[in-house]
This record gives sequence, structure tokens and C-alpha cells, in this order.
Amino acid sequence: MTLSPAWLDELRARTTLSAVIAPTVKLIRAGREFKACCPFHQEKTPSFTVNDDKHFYHCFGCGAHGDAIRFLTDARGLPFMDAVKELASKAGMEVPAPDPRAQERSERTSGLTEVMAKVAAWFQGQLGSTAGADARDYLKRRAISPAQIETFGIGFAPDNRGALKRALSSLGEDALVETGMLIQPDEPGKASYDRFRGRLMIPIRDARGRVIGFGGRIMGDGEPKYLNSPDTPLFDKGRTLYNLDRAGPASRTAKRLIVVEGYMDVIGLDRAGIAEVVAPNGTAVTEAQLERMWRLDPAPILCFDGDSAGKKAAVRAAERALSKIGPERTLTFALLPEGKDPDDLIREGGREAFEAILADRKPLDRLIYATAKSASDTTTPEGRAGLRQHLFDLADKIENGLARTEYRRAFNDGFFEDFGWKRNERRTIGTAIVETSAKKNPGLYNSYLRSAFYGLSRFPAVLRLAMEPVSYLRVEHKDLSPWRETLVEAVIERPDLDDDALIAILESSKLKPKTRRDIQTDLLFPWDSQPATAVRTLGGLIEFLFDEQELLAELDRVNAQAHSEMALDEYLSLDRERAALFERKAELYEFAYKLGTGELT
Repeated sequence: MTLSPAWLDELRARTTLSAVIAPTVKLIRAGREFKACCPFHQEKTPSFTVNDDKHFYHCFGCGAHGDAIRFLTDARGLPFMDAVKELASKAGMEVPAPDPRAQERSERTSGLTEVMAKVAAWFQGQLGSTAGADARDYLKRRAISPAQIETFGIGFAPDNRGALKRALSSLGEDALVETGMLIQPDEPGKASYDRFRGRLMIPIRDARGRVIGFGGRIMGDGEPKYLNSPDTPLFDKGRTLYNLDRAGPASRTAKRLIVVEGYMDVIGLDRAGIAEVVAPNGTAVTEAQLERMWRLDPAPILCFDGDSAGKKAAVRAAERALSKIGPERTLTFALLPEGKDPDDLIREGGREAFEAILADRKPLDRLIYATAKSASDTTTPEGRAGLRQHLFDLADKIENGLARTEYRRAFNDGFFEDFGWKRNERRTIGTAIVETSAKKNPGLYNSYLRSAFYGLSRFPAVLRLAMEPVSYLRVEHKDLSPWRETLVEAVIERPDLDDDALIAILESSKLKPKTRRDIQTDLLFPWDSQPATAVRTLGGLIEFLFDEQELLAELDRVNAQAHSEMALDEYLSLDRERAALFERKAELYEFAYKLGTGELT
């Protein structure tokens, strides 16, 4: 049945939400709202609010949120249409007449779920039979308890082409074919036969707990190791998550959702008391499955096997999720030891071992960066350039503008951390050992810093090349810090930044007048001279600033040591080191002075 948004809005408007929820929990008036202990998770202090004016409830503890219809489906387990009919009856509204075709599909689907329920019950009965002995031994070896067998509805399919067909013939051969339980050969006259034979049977349920398909693990040798139900009117493996019916409520309580590769991983984690777990039915994670995950948790934890296949599956999921991420949706990755799966970890080290892996999980941007880096030849400038281009291309796939900008920044940070402006790669333009007044005038550092920003504002090409050292410079002046941020953000957002674009960005910024692009106010450096000379000068100036920053860090270290207790000879050695640093500081400022006068260009 198709209900229009307008009709549903009218139903919500006529429904007093607090009256719907009051029979379930004790509501306490709090201003224009009601408060209560949340019906979806255990708590002692009320964090569940109900707002009749806005027609929604929200729990600040577990994140449960919805309207009257959602409350009846989640809290009482009613099917959607049953919830709608109950509310409509109380509101004095008539539910629109169903579309005949939709009604037919609904009735057909309802009939097929009844067939699947009987199939599941038959498989469970076979597990206790003589034929199910090997399957029972397997479950015992995997430490799966009778209670878990019951909870997950585990059964067994005998190794016989017609056992299920004969046992459930009363359900009708067509229905068994339509649900995928029987295979009907294409050749005319060929009889149908059981799809699952000699396999441990694991029911796959929808969000309401109805069996819609199966995963069958072979007992003994043979391929495939796992066989899933085909797509049917009930089951679409690309849109379904295994254990969704149990993991949904559990994830609200645990405030997390864990995604593993297989059915046995889900069951193994449940044995350790971790119920907020789903699996993608043995297929690569799809966009539809990602959407289902994000409805339960904004940052699901993917914990795939520690073999090459598991690592590749994690990377595929990361790349598939990238375009859809945003401020309220991402993925994180718990990387398992080589050759281990979650069930291995639980059996060997218990829940503590698995929780330790989860605590050390890796964010999406770091996984994507590490994967791109490992696939690139970074030993050459061309290879590193290719890596940066690939990272920018990946970031550009992100639809959310804010997330796209932040990922460009994160990829840049990772790149420059690995391949950035290293000390032994900087150009040496010249040195001079002369005492200057620089060491008596710490404010001179800000003057040189301001000069560098003027130069970078004048030459975007240098800004692109020097973005990493510029972003790490010590900037404490209240006017210079936003200027630096504006320059760095401009080149991150616009890798092709040119002179005109930078002018427009600076003029539209909220920088104070004295920090805007006005090269006439900079008297230390001749930025209006020949461009080639100015560019070389700017490179040297940035080198000076970076060296000066490192020198100050060394001075801080030495000064900190001087306050600790030490022998006389140690103190004298430290004092000589400090004197050498001040001498180096004088050299640096002489170097900067000669840059400004043009002596070193």
C-alpha cells in the first residue's frame, strides 16, 4: 500500500505522541516537553524526551529518534501498516484503499515469509537428526552453545536432492522455487531439486525478524564453502545485513555498530556478549548496505579478516563509502592481525583482545591514504606527484562540500608528513657568521613572518610548493595567524590557484587591513622586483623561518634541562650548547638580513 506524505503528515498531526508512549513508560512533564527513562536502553537518569508540538521523541543517551509510527514499530514490534492502522483508528482517519497490485504483492510476500518460516523450522529439526551429527560436531568445535543455536535458528540441510522437496510438498513446489529453496532447471521436463544439500543452515532475517533467506556452510569438502539464497521477492543480498534484527536494538544500547565478514564472526562475537554486529552476507559491502548501517550508527566499525581478501574488502568498502560521507556519516576500521578473524580473536583472547583491536581502529581518511600510498611509486618526483593527484581525485568524489575540503586537507597533511619539506632537502643559499641585533629583538621574527606572507600572497606558485612548511610555522601574532590560515586553505581548496584567484580570496576575507595584500607596506623585502629574484628570495625566507622555529625548540629543550639537577660538568656542557644555539640564531638573522638586501640572490 502506498500512503502519500500528506496523508501521513495529517496522521501525525492528529496523534498526541505522549498518549501513544505513556502506556510504555512513565512520562514526567518538563516545560513544553515530557521526560522519561528511555524504553530502548537501560538507564537510571531520564534522557528520553517527547515533544507533542514537534511530533517526535528523542533519547540523548542512545540516539533513538522518531515519530508515533516509528515508536510502535520499534518499541512494540508492529509492522508499519499495523502501526498506521492503529493510529488512524484512534485519530478517526480512514486508511486509503490499497492499490490492487500493491495489495497482491503484499499478500504474496506474506505468504512467502510463512513458507520460509516453515523451511527454517524444518532445517532446525534436521540438525537434531542422525544426518545432522557432523553439523552438531562442527558447532561444538566452534564453541557455539545450544542457546546460540536456538537464538540464531541454526539448522541443517541433509545431503539429499529431494529431502526438503518431499518433506514440505504441502507448501507447493512453486512457492519453494520462488523462495529459492528449490532449483528449477531450464531444460523442459527436468524436475526441481533442493538447492541446499549437506550444509549447516543459517537463517537470514529482515529487520522485523522474519526469515527471508539462508546462508549454508558446506560440511566437509566442496565448493562453494558458503552458499547464499538467490535474490527472491523476499531476499536481496545487496540490500540486506545479516543479524540486522538483533543488532539494531543492541547498537542503540552499545552506541556503536560493528561490521564483520561472515555469519560465524557474528555468532562468535555474540558468544562474547557483543551483539551489535552485522555482516554483508558474503558479498562486498554495497551502497544500500552502507545506508542501512548509517541509520543505526554514524560511524560503523568495519572489522574484516586479517588476510589479503579481508584487507581488500575493507578497502573496497572505504572507496565505496567515500562519495557519501559527511559530518554525520563515516566509517572506521579495526585491522586484525594477519590470518586472524574476529572469532579467532575471541576464542584465543576473549572479549578483551577484541576490544583492544577496536580501541585502536583507524579512521577512513588514514586507510584511504595508506592504501593509495602503498600502491604508488614514491621514490621519484613523478610518482609522488601522481600520488598527490590521485589523492585529490579521491577527495573530489565526496559530495559533501565540507567533508571534501577537510579530506583534501587531511590527505595533504599525510603527504607532507611523509614526503614534505625535509631539512636535508632544503636549498642552501648562503651563510654569514656575524653578531646582529636580532637576538635582542624577538619581535623581528614577526616582521620576517609578515614579509613571508606578503610574498606568498604575491606568488601563488610558491605558496603551492611551500604549503607544508608554512602550515607548520609557529605563528602567535593575532593578526598573522588568520592570514596564514587563509593562505593555506586557499591552496588546499584550489590546487590550481592563480594570482587573480588569490587576490579575490584575500579581498573577500575578514583579514584586518594591515594584513591584506599590499606589497608597498613591506619594507624588508623587494617583492616588486624581478619575479625570479623574488621567488628565490621567498624560498630562502621560508627556509630561515623554518630553521628559526627548530632552533627555538632546541633552546626550549636546553633551558628546560638547565632547571633540572645535574653535575657541574653537565651544566657547563649544556651552557656551551646554549651559547652555540644563540650563535646560530645570530647567523640565521644575518642570513635573513642579506636576503632582504639582495646580497644572497
